[in-house]
Amino acid sequence: MKLFSSFLLLTLFLYTSVNAQEKFTLSGKITEASSNESLISVNVIIPELTTGAVTNEYGFYSITLPKGTYKVIVSYLGFSEITETITLDSNITKNFSLEESFENLDEVIITENVEKLNIKKPQMSVNALKSSTIKQIPVVLGEADVIKAITLLPGVTNAGEGASGFNVRGGAADQNLILLDEATVFNSSHLFGFFSVFNPDAIKDLKLYKGGIPARYGGRVSSVLDIYQKEGNSKKFQLNGGIGIVSSRLLAEGPLKKDKGSFLLGGRSSYAHLFLPLFDIDNVAYFYDLNTKLSYDLNNDNSIYLSGYFGRDVFRIADSFDNTYGNSVINFRWNHLFSDKLFSNMSLIYSDYYYGLKLNFVEFDWNSGIQNFNFKYDFKHYVSDGFKLQYGLNSIYYKFNPGEIEPSTPTSGINSFKLIDKYAFENAIYIDAEHDINDKLSLSYGLRLSSFLRLGQDELNIYENNQPVVFNDDFQIYEKATPIDVETFDRSDIIESFVNLEPRLSLAYQLNENASVKASYNRMTQYLHLLSNTSSPTPLDIWTPSGKYVKPQLLDQVAIGYFRTINDDKYSLEVESFYKKIKNRIDYIDGADLIANNAIEQVILNGEARAYGLEILLRKNEGRLKGWLAYTLSKSEQKTPGRTSSELGINNSNWYNTAFDKTHDISITGSYDLNKKWKFNTNFLFQTGQPTTYPNGQYVYNGVSIPSYSNRNADRLPSYHRLDFSANYTPKPEKTNGWQSYWVFSVYNIYNRRNAASISFGENRNTGVNEATRLAIFGVIPSVSYNFKF
Repeated sequence: MKLFSSFLLLTLFLYTSVNAQEKFTLSGKITEASSNESLISVNVIIPELTTGAVTNEYGFYSITLPKGTYKVIVSYLGFSEITETITLDSNITKNFSLEESFENLDEVIITENVEKLNIKKPQMSVNALKSSTIKQIPVVLGEADVIKAITLLPGVTNAGEGASGFNVRGGAADQNLILLDEATVFNSSHLFGFFSVFNPDAIKDLKLYKGGIPARYGGRVSSVLDIYQKEGNSKKFQLNGGIGIVSSRLLAEGPLKKDKGSFLLGGRSSYAHLFLPLFDIDNVAYFYDLNTKLSYDLNNDNSIYLSGYFGRDVFRIADSFDNTYGNSVINFRWNHLFSDKLFSNMSLIYSDYYYGLKLNFVEFDWNSGIQNFNFKYDFKHYVSDGFKLQYGLNSIYYKFNPGEIEPSTPTSGINSFKLIDKYAFENAIYIDAEHDINDKLSLSYGLRLSSFLRLGQDELNIYENNQPVVFNDDFQIYEKATPIDVETFDRSDIIESFVNLEPRLSLAYQLNENASVKASYNRMTQYLHLLSNTSSPTPLDIWTPSGKYVKPQLLDQVAIGYFRTINDDKYSLEVESFYKKIKNRIDYIDGADLIANNAIEQVILNGEARAYGLEILLRKNEGRLKGWLAYTLSKSEQKTPGRTSSELGINNSNWYNTAFDKTHDISITGSYDLNKKWKFNTNFLFQTGQPTTYPNGQYVYNGVSIPSYSNRNADRLPSYHRLDFSANYTPKPEKTNGWQSYWVFSVYNIYNRRNAASISFGENRNTGVNEATRLAIFGVIPSVSYNFKF
């Protein structure tokens, strides 16, 4: 604590305001005129001083200026610009309401509005998407998808079609922190990766942080996907939705009290399973989810929010197998304005991820999950127009249920069995500073102090030399160690504790009015681990906390980039290079059994990982043709050396490709406005094939052919590529009130590329010849959806 306090004092000392000129503060909130919805990342520009401010996550801005008369420009892409002259001779609260600029609706926005002000901003490695952009991108089965959209950005890939999660800069899917209104989401996919859990109708803003991550975020070492839901229309009731081939959605919003409070209620569901009985298919696969939010302004200084999400997936095979899983989150937030320079947000959050499995043919039920209770209190302090502070604290209590088996019938031969629950407590305090040193140099620096307490559990195995995995010198393999004792704890006991300092630093140097170079460094710690030895997460995978035998992952990442706007911001270019190294990355011994394992420490080892690469993003921001080209050249590797000179380690202690290493990743995304009625959108993707391990020979033992394998992930699946296309047709584009609608016609994988999800090897029973079998999930898929609002 003393170290953190010293850092705070040092940060304040670094800001030295020797200007004795009298100054005043202009502050307020910026909203959308038609709905009173707060707007994020709106630019408030003072051209006389070439300075300005940007609204925060709740639409609040604050800027301190010398006494005088100024022109104030409020600018946000897709909305009409406001210009006012303000005489600043005292502190002024000024709210702005922006009108939509209908001729510029549905602009493609990848990052915050590209102004000269943002060229100077030290934040780098960040991409943002609006709901309108996400809805334009052609996707499988016509359902707009957040996760599929972000994989079109540089440095972001997925594990293939039908795979859950996403990978950022060579990191694993469990290394991404996914937040929905500040609540942690542990599974981001519906139907095993076919859809994401995020309803684009309910989303206001999302940002993906890939590097230079601010100190207010922690707990993961690869990225942060921060998503905020809309607050709801506090001026009038509004209904919008869509009807598609396999799913539909409906969202209602309106005032609780006009201009004071609002509600939002949205739901989605798939229904393709309803048609399966027509084809004599007794299987079921569907999802549904619910988004809700209540917002209320108590007065000018206090606002409260209550938001929630509930989602479930159901997968059933006849009467033998029934699988249900999903997320539930709820968040109560209080925004308070202490002064025109100090903004605060307090959050009380509950998050629950549940996984249930009914195996009727063996007559037992399986349940597992993870719950957490989270308290956050964040402050943003606008010290001056050139110096801002963010600081706060965060405490999370976890309960992990690795699994529980219960007989489902009185005649079941299965006995009740409960894997040992695990408990943990994660805490952090942080401070971030944004500091404009001069007209050309800007800094963002911060420090996060995190701690993790592994709390007492019913039983914990004790091993000789504290090694739950032993190396068999005779067979040259790793094996499970036999426990020599069992230790029991009270819930208040601390089994293991960790404390880590996580410094962050970003800087931007403006070369001229249109170009800048940026660099960043961040250290991050991850205390939770997803136990999965598959190429992409599955709902059956289990999260486990760091403890006596599992150490937290530690990341160090550096990045440097060049950023340029071209031809009055009509084009922009971003080039970034990164290198990151991770300690204590979990690896698995050969033959590791992860399901229903009460001693998971017996099959895992601590290794290390590294990733490095180059990212290029070229955008066209204006005109009838808009879009972007993203290219990533990268490498992602992992190594688990032997603990002693006699141990082989994993893969003979050599570096090997991770399952998410993609050497080349290219995406081209474009939209063309033919006229007011027709808009066309397309995207093309190419990725180097996913690493895998093929057999490189075989031997016969007792008449049975047994394959031998090459080094881990030494081979690759064929390269992945596809072309998608969609057309948006608006019958009456001139209508801005009443019933408004448009159609979306799309074709996914237009040239029917059969991309390999996997390749398996086996012996043909008829010919006795060994053969490879390619599994492809999707071919060409046409779809149509009808979308409306009134």
